[in-house]
Formats: sequence, structure tokens, C-alpha cells
Amino acid sequence: MNDRLSARFAACKAQGRAALVTFVTGGDPTPGDTAAVLDALVAGGADVIELGMPFTDPMADGSAIQLANLRSLGSGTKTADLFAIATAFRQRHPDVPLVLMGYANPMIRRGADWFAAQAKAAGVDGIICVDIPPEEDAELGPALDDAGVHMVRLATPTTDAARLPQVLDGASGFLYYVSVAGITGKQQAATASIEEAVARLKASAGDLPIVVGFGVRTPEQAAAIGRVADGVVVGSAIVDIVGSHGNQAAPYVQAYVASLRGALETREKVA
Repeated sequence: MNDRLSARFAACKAQGRAALVTFVTGGDPTPGDTAAVLDALVAGGADVIELGMPFTDPMADGSAIQLANLRSLGSGTKTADLFAIATAFRQRHPDVPLVLMGYANPMIRRGADWFAAQAKAAGVDGIICVDIPPEEDAELGPALDDAGVHMVRLATPTTDAARLPQVLDGASGFLYYVSVAGITGKQQAATASIEEAVARLKASAGDLPIVVGFGVRTPEQAAAIGRVADGVVVGSAIVDIVGSHGNQAAPYVQAYVASLRGALETREKVA
């Protein structure tokens, strides 16, 4: 199994901070503009990057990412473009973990084995598939495992003790805790509920890092979650910056990500 993810989480733990996980939609505003945005994420201090695969019906996403999907698809972005972007990113940044996040249709329409092989060849470290629950994943997860690509699973506030073992079975890289029962965007769970959920997940997940996302927009929010989780995901706020500044977004993205990274570095992590 590719170890860029485990190495990065271990390095962050050694530094006494949570990992900063950032999300952008691939091909937004165009495939040719994405490289500069990804480089800005790295320059700003992102530890792990999620590259969103644009889809026509992103049911788990709020307006910011929905609009980014429309901009990307409107510019003609295809799955092949995403793999080309990933391949070029890996050449520029050989040590930064890259995870593709998206929906089942683009991932399995040519077959799970084909997708897994393409991801591996492009230097992708992990896959997050929003709409294939583990109980129904007879193809994609095993294909990724065979290819040495992490299958990152999702847990939510409604993932109870009876179902959690199914979610964790075959999960690798990290566990993504969706902190609100809703779509991406501005809604955020209370810190107390996140602390309780992370503690519960850690009790069952062993050494698998727990990463929290949905609704994190400010350095203060990131720092609060970073006290208890192994990683913090910020997505919609970055996508909003790209939506506002288009192909001139890179310096604004870098500055914003740097503010998040600074907050994680200066806030002590609780034991």
C-alpha cells in the first residue's frame, strides 16, 4: 500500500498538530487552471489534497461545490483530464498525498479495475467515493486495494456502533468523519459533539487517523477541531475563493491556506 498518507499523518503527529486536508474541484475554472491552484495549496501548507471529480449530480455538496462542478464540466473537464492533472501534480510534488474525491459513476463506468489502475498510474494515494456505502462495495474497494490505493471511508453522526465495524472494514489511509448530517458548506457541528464523535471513532479505529470535515471555514474552527482530530478538512471556503477569482485565484488560495496552517501549528493539541 502506498505510504505517503501514513507518512504524512505520522509527521504531523510528531509535530504535535493535526494535518491540514484541503479540497478543490478539478478543472475549476478550467483543467488548465487547476495546477496553479494545487501548487498554491502546497505552498500554503496543505498536508493532504483532495481533488474533486466534477459530477452532474453532486448530492452531498452545497452550492459552492455544485457551482464549481458546473464551471468545471462547462469547461469540458473529463475523467482523463483529472488523471492528467494528478499525474502532473505527482511529478511536481512527489511527497504530497493526493486523494481523488467524487461519486461512483465516473469511477466505475469503465470498470473498477480500470479506474484503480489509472489512479495508481497517476500517483493517486487514495479514493473517497461519496455514494458507494461499504455494504454495497463489492468492486471498487477490492480493486483499489489490489492496486495499492487507499479506500477512504466516510463516517457520519448517524454511524452507530452496530454499523461502524462495516465502515471500518477495508478502510485505509484515514477515516473521514462528516461532522454534520447534511451537505457541504457553512453548517458546522458543535465542538463538543465533534470531540465526542472523534473519541468514539478512535476507540474502534485503532491507528487509522480520524479526519473531520464539513463546515470548517475559519482558522479558529480549524484549530478547535485540530485539538482532538488527526486532521481537518477545508473545502467549500477554498472553492469559494476559486469561484470569486477564477484563474487569478492562486495567491488568494495560498494566503488563506497559510492562515489555516498557522492556526493548526499554534494551537496545542489535547492529549
